[in-house]
Amino acid sequence: MSGSLEKSLAILEYLAGRPNGAPLVAIATELNQLRSSCHRTLHELVRYGYVRTLPQRGDYALTTKLASLGLSFLSKSGVVDIAQPVIDRLAEATEELVRLAIVDDQRLTLVAKAQGARSGLRYDPDMGIELQLSCSAAGHAWLMTLPEEMALEAVTRQGFGQRTHFGPNAPTTFKALLEMLQESRTRGFSLLCDVYAPGMSAMAAPVQRRGEQATGVVVIAGPSMRLTEKRMLEFGPELLRASAELAHASGASPLLQSANLGTWGNRLD
Repeated sequence: MSGSLEKSLAILEYLAGRPNGAPLVAIATELNQLRSSCHRTLHELVRYGYVRTLPQRGDYALTTKLASLGLSFLSKSGVVDIAQPVIDRLAEATEELVRLAIVDDQRLTLVAKAQGARSGLRYDPDMGIELQLSCSAAGHAWLMTLPEEMALEAVTRQGFGQRTHFGPNAPTTFKALLEMLQESRTRGFSLLCDVYAPGMSAMAAPVQRRGEQATGVVVIAGPSMRLTEKRMLEFGPELLRASAELAHASGASPLLQSANLGTWGNRLD
């Protein structure tokens, strides 16, 4: 990757987490870039329409161009058309939030959702985030489909994150994580309480054709006070049926069909 491209991507990723924008000094400092060089890169990004300036404060923020590109890509991939009816039915049956995450190399990204909760507390984190593999139900559901060595490699690349950012039951060692993954394999789906976040429960099953690698994960999530372990075990059959239906239909979506292929996917063959 060229230096200028690397700097541009770093700035875009930095601003993606700051919808209110950030000043030049903060961007350059946190990304360890020279202020003059960072300023030139920002002006190029402004010229191409990916970044805008906020006149009142002089800060820089993303435009909607990246989001527009992403939404256009998803709409043409067919994944939402295929997944939405399935996750809508699952959300209606469970009355909880249901999401679909796509496996992309060693990442999991949320791309579709259906909210089944009609009242009370609703759990609904941001779409598009890269999920933490070590402590998310989606991460465990995908990792449990991998050979142990590759699962550990994926978590090592991403890290366990800062302990204070997650729930009290989040694993902090590989031993603890592997024990949880084995429980998920035995059960057929992951089941986590107060792991990804305090007071939040979630369960997930991989979208995987027989003999092939997983290309997605279906997740049910909600407040722990309502989505108890007993309820999640009751939802298990519904979740597995939904993931199986998506696996069967995945051939109609280029994204679901090939999301996990490439250098990482080839190592599973």
